[in-house]
Amino acid sequence: MTDPQPSWRKPAGILLIILLIVVWAGLVASLSPWVGEWPVLVQGLFYVIAGIVWILPLKPLLRWMELGRWRG
Repeated sequence: MTDPQPSWRKPAGILLIILLIVVWAGLVASLSPWVGEWPVLVQGLFYVIAGIVWILPLKPLLRWMELGRWRG
């Protein structure tokens, strides 16, 4: 038996995840001059939400990496 060839989707998906993180972090950081003027608790809430929201596109991306399709 031969070993199955690794899929190109996994390295491509990893690069997309890294790109997503870099773009999202850049976007959130670019908002910091305005967010910095908000009350501290509101800033904290914003950064908690921003820290969670970037995870939302990961489920379909991980499914695509594993199965080759975007939706179940």
